[in-house]
Amino acid sequence: MTTQEVADKFYELAEANQMDKIQEDLYADDAESIEPEKSQMFKNVKGKEALKKKSEEFNSLIEEMYGGWTSKPVVGGNFFSVGMGMDVKMKGMDRMNMDEICVYEVKDGKIVKEEFFY
Repeated sequence: MTTQEVADKFYELAEANQMDKIQEDLYADDAESIEPEKSQMFKNVKGKEALKKKSEEFNSLIEEMYGGWTSKPVVGGNFFSVGMGMDVKMKGMDRMNMDEICVYEVKDGKIVKEEFFY
C-alpha cells in the first residue's frame, strides 16, 4: 500500500473505533511508538506486541469514554498526520478533553513509527 492508502485505511478504521485493527493490520512488526519528552504516563516502546501492551495499559486507565474524533489524514512523502481527541474520564480524575497530533511514518506499506504531540 502507498502512504495515502495506509492513511485512508487508518482513517476508515479510526472512524469505526477499531484501533486494535489499525495496529494489527497496518503496523510493521518492529514499529516504534514515541511519546513527548514530558510524558510521565508512557514511555517509548518498540515492537507490535509492546505497542499492543501500551494501548491496553492506556485503555485500563479509562473509567468512561464520552466520545472521540480523528481528523482526516494529511499526507506528505512517507508520513501522514491526524489530529485525535477524546472526551474521557480517567480513573481518579475529572472528565476532560484530550487532544493530540499524531504523526506516522510508512515504509513498505506498513506504519513503522508513530509519534505523539500533546
